[in-house]
Amino acid sequence: MADHPSLLEACVVVGASIDKLREVYQAVNNNGATENLLVEPEVLHVLAPPFVSRPQNEVEVVRPHGKRRHPFLRKKREPPPLASEAPSQGGRAEGRGGSEDVSVPKDIDLMALPQLCFPGGLQVTSEQRDEQFHFLVFTDVFGNKTHGVVMQCYRPILEGPSFFHNGSGSSKFSKLFAAFSFCVISKYPYFTALKDCLSCLLNQLRTCRLSDMEERVKEFAAKLTLVPIPPPGQLHLMFTLRPLTIVLPSRVDKDHPAIDLDLHLPFLCFKPQQLLQVMSCLLQEQRVVLFSADWARLTLVAESLLLFLHPLSWQQPYVPVLARGMLDFLMAPTAFLMGCHLSHFEEVAAETDDLILINIDNGSVSSSCSDTVDLPHIPPAAADCFTQRCQSLQIHFDLDQCHRASCTDINEQRAQRRAWQHNLNYDIQRITLELIVNIFRDVSSHLNYEHRVFNSAEFLKSREPAEHIFYKKVLETHIFHSFLKDRLNRKMDNYARMELSTRSEMQKMKAMVEVPRRPTMQEIQARRKSSITENRLNKRLGMSLPNLGDDQTANFQRNTLLTRIIVSDPALRTAPKPVKVFKLPDFPASLSFHSVQSYYSELIQLLGKAIFSVQNENSTLLARFYYLRGFTNMLCSRRLDALSDFQNLYKTDTAIFPTQLVMWLVDSLRQDERHQADRRPELKRLILKVKTENEKPLVQPDDHVKKFELPRNPMHQDEFVRCVQECGIVKDVATIHRLFDTLTHGQSEQVDAELFRDFYNFWKQTEAEAQDVNLPTEVIEHLDNSECVYKLSSCVKTSHGVGKIAMTQKRLFLLTEGRPGYLEITRFRDIQEVKISSAPFLLGRIPSLRIQTSGRSEVFEANLKTETELWNLVVKEMCAGRKMADQHKDPQYMTQALTNVLLMDAVMGCLQTHRSIIAASKLAYFDKIKHEVPMMVPKTTSETLKHKINPSLDLAEPQTVHVLLYTPGQLSCNDSEGEMNPKLWVALSGGKVVVFDAASWSMLQDCIQVGESQLNCMLGLVQEQVWIGSQDSVIYIIDTHSMSCNKQLTEHRHEVTGLTVDTRGQHNSQQTYSCSCDGTILQWDSASLKVKRQLHLSCDRLSSLQIHDGTLWCCCGDSIVELKKSGTPQRRMVLPDDLLSMPSSFSSFIVIPERGQMWTGCADSEELCLWHTNNHRCPSKRISLPGSSGVTCMIRVKDQIWVGCRGRSGAEGQCDGQLRSQVLVVDPESHTVAKELQAHSDCIQTLCSAEDRYILSGSARRDGKIAIWKVE
Repeated sequence: MADHPSLLEACVVVGASIDKLREVYQAVNNNGATENLLVEPEVLHVLAPPFVSRPQNEVEVVRPHGKRRHPFLRKKREPPPLASEAPSQGGRAEGRGGSEDVSVPKDIDLMALPQLCFPGGLQVTSEQRDEQFHFLVFTDVFGNKTHGVVMQCYRPILEGPSFFHNGSGSSKFSKLFAAFSFCVISKYPYFTALKDCLSCLLNQLRTCRLSDMEERVKEFAAKLTLVPIPPPGQLHLMFTLRPLTIVLPSRVDKDHPAIDLDLHLPFLCFKPQQLLQVMSCLLQEQRVVLFSADWARLTLVAESLLLFLHPLSWQQPYVPVLARGMLDFLMAPTAFLMGCHLSHFEEVAAETDDLILINIDNGSVSSSCSDTVDLPHIPPAAADCFTQRCQSLQIHFDLDQCHRASCTDINEQRAQRRAWQHNLNYDIQRITLELIVNIFRDVSSHLNYEHRVFNSAEFLKSREPAEHIFYKKVLETHIFHSFLKDRLNRKMDNYARMELSTRSEMQKMKAMVEVPRRPTMQEIQARRKSSITENRLNKRLGMSLPNLGDDQTANFQRNTLLTRIIVSDPALRTAPKPVKVFKLPDFPASLSFHSVQSYYSELIQLLGKAIFSVQNENSTLLARFYYLRGFTNMLCSRRLDALSDFQNLYKTDTAIFPTQLVMWLVDSLRQDERHQADRRPELKRLILKVKTENEKPLVQPDDHVKKFELPRNPMHQDEFVRCVQECGIVKDVATIHRLFDTLTHGQSEQVDAELFRDFYNFWKQTEAEAQDVNLPTEVIEHLDNSECVYKLSSCVKTSHGVGKIAMTQKRLFLLTEGRPGYLEITRFRDIQEVKISSAPFLLGRIPSLRIQTSGRSEVFEANLKTETELWNLVVKEMCAGRKMADQHKDPQYMTQALTNVLLMDAVMGCLQTHRSIIAASKLAYFDKIKHEVPMMVPKTTSETLKHKINPSLDLAEPQTVHVLLYTPGQLSCNDSEGEMNPKLWVALSGGKVVVFDAASWSMLQDCIQVGESQLNCMLGLVQEQVWIGSQDSVIYIIDTHSMSCNKQLTEHRHEVTGLTVDTRGQHNSQQTYSCSCDGTILQWDSASLKVKRQLHLSCDRLSSLQIHDGTLWCCCGDSIVELKKSGTPQRRMVLPDDLLSMPSSFSSFIVIPERGQMWTGCADSEELCLWHTNNHRCPSKRISLPGSSGVTCMIRVKDQIWVGCRGRSGAEGQCDGQLRSQVLVVDPESHTVAKELQAHSDCIQTLCSAEDRYILSGSARRDGKIAIWKVE
């Protein structure tokens, strides 16, 4: 059977054998010396599940599954015969019979275990010692971890018949004590819970008779086998092991381990500065050794430190407890994290080089070479933020509880402590995660996702020079490489969520458009305020500015700015999600087969009650209960019930669906069970899906990470595109093709590698110079916060005086000579004319640039000499880009123009020939198309269009916008962090969903993957869900809080084409409908996600449905059908005769019940048809749609009908930059077209309304933009 998640993997008893103890006892009585008397420990017994087998001939067998190495505490009788092979309970495999020598669990190394259970050696003492606990972690070659908790107990030794004595009575012999270790091993890191369990066992061992001790340990191990592991989420499990009530906390998600230890222990041992040192050593993968006089501290502190690094995962050898005989492990040449006893500190420091020595007991960090650590520190801004956060932690429980009444019940006191620790652990995780985010925040800016490239050189340039050594070391580590894989896979974990939520407004603004990296005025001012470079100007550009002085170079765009790093307290002080604790039944009095079955039956009943109580309220908890009940049913051999639970789990939360377990379950079905499953459609679908998944060829995920390297050989166009995208210069393929044509002069088929190297170096040099520019404060005051200086001329003579011409994305201004001053030349949107003329100079004339600005009579003229032609191209391109951006309300035009300008500059710099200006002019795209295509946008369009956004910004090419959905802010008003902003959900090609903040139109989520097929429809529900219908017949459900898709509805057999909801229902019981192209209509209960009713409509293709006043209306290709309550057609509007003769069909419709009207549009007709619902035989009126060849979508807003059309020119609306597709606004009263709006250069695919204030239109891939229109 597949591995099942139970608490116990094995219970191992370790100690000295009877023979050795007898020898020791005799030697001590003969010699009288007991000091430092060590005995070799051995494995005495291994107890592993299954412990209970199915009765055979009504004889029940309770047995250990494991090896008996030596007699355990006493002479043994022969063990009872094992049952023959039969299905078993309480374990993870079928019962095994025959021999007693059953193999132990595969992850347990019995060879090393005795040493680790007695890391300081097994001592024989003359005094009774207190019990001691310590913790172990075993790691296999694949990095899988197994965890152990060890309890050492001392027992008195006596010779003769009572060799092991209870400790009562007297003896004429010397009393000696020997230790035994009880090691509980689990795959899960439940250190506190297992320690509590062993403490309960200790309570029994102290009072039980020796003859009963082995049975007590067996019973203890068998009980722990009955405890399941909670699935990831907010459901904890509780069980009682007398006298304690013990809680198993769940993992937050499948990527996190369960946290069952006190994360504040390192904060009690180290100051924040030392903690930062330790974390820096781990991030740089040093050879780190922890020391303590308490073995228990080693593992607890080591585990905490590794959790602090999350989501970075330690990849090197990890042995938190080294026994005294394992010190040679410290000679390993690789990086590692190990721990050993403080008594070995001097020995290890003297004999081993290059170790980082961390003394937990006194909080010191040193190296084996000196008392200090000569390693680069964590960047100061991130470190300072972490230090400040640490000061706010309340790490003392007694201080927190001093105002409370004293607890008189131990379990109540433990519950208070657990709640306090849970909150504290949450705060610590947030603080340490913030530290990791601040260290690596800008990594994502230097990734190319398509080609899986990390440009480490450019990332280093974005860091402060003093931080380079730290980052160079970290970037070469395995731990960082693994982190990069997750980032390139766009993993949406806590790191990604915090990085997004703590972005500054400037970072959000930059994320809205693809702009070359340049410092904004706000960032320059922030640097000034941080006192890093007050009044200092850079060395390179600063010296070329007139009279700016020679001061030290300053690098400002860095994470040293505390204003950029530290997020507001409310962003960090969010409360942890509330958790639900589910109590397991009390363990059975006896562990017979029937008792265990009764236990499981009671557990199933309790889970059934829990499912009933939350099924309409909390789908997250519901999924966890289904998981546990399915697992328990499986243990009881109720296979069909288990499959049913897992089927419900699959559509409730796929994130915790146990695929391998269900595969095993399906394979284990008996023939009669398989026939029963085939008669239940939902189980048949699950079995089919599992089988299909199992038969798919195993495709290894693409986990490679490339570092960008300049090419060494000439590149063809495809290689050139890849190389330019990898280096991060530009993503847009069309722009890269123009650049290729420029560098090859349109003659060669390849770009020379040396030429590209020159181009790249010039681009980066220009970028670096712009990064270093530091404008005087008087100049910055005249510029907007978001402006950046992109180009600076040499010092020239102008009509405004002598100085340098500076260009931002908005304007040209002059940095005057002498005392640096600001003179505005013009804004790009105000430029009327740009041309080259000649100005007299001595006896000749030199070229100059003349700029005419609207509203000014004077003409600006600059004697730019050899720079004139380039500046002429630059200003014209920027002017054209700005005007297009203003007219089309699309900032992407401006950023594209900026990119073109910078590419021109780099081409001029690398070609250095008389033809270079001709080559550069090929990149002046907008200046060129303004002469080919009319740039003026019709007045009506300009007045109605508010903004345009590009959902394909992070992609190499535009994608079709298939569906748009607006969800208002109150959709998530129950969120613990308060009301969330409204969102715009965008479905792109290939199952990609992009999410925008509809308040700022900044991108919140760049890609949520929901299947791989085209998405056809979306619907927002009040249960914090977005439903998405796909061509692959699945309805995907996205959680609006976590932005993850963990639920799927698989009841449809064909392409899902429509979704609608009856808004008349109460919030918690909305009736949702879905339809598929085969005519199937399903009515859902949106809370329980169950099908309430199924209808079928006979038609060629059911393409959409709507509900009005409780009545369903269906678009069926050649007809629109109104359904009765029973689901049978009541009315049918058929295509007019003239359209029936054509290959046409209804594409969309709108019902206006209060007017008795229905409006329809056809995919291949340039008319709207108006029908009266009481006369369904033919339309009463037809409205011609100018400039349209077909209707693709319609929506009603207020008292208007907005119609998305396909343009007439070109195949499928294709056009060369011209605005062919229209949005038409129709007045339903006058039956006329009130507005013709043009904003897309490809077919309009979808329309959606934003609270009746705005209409959003999305277009096909040749345009790929979203236009936002004002509704009047």
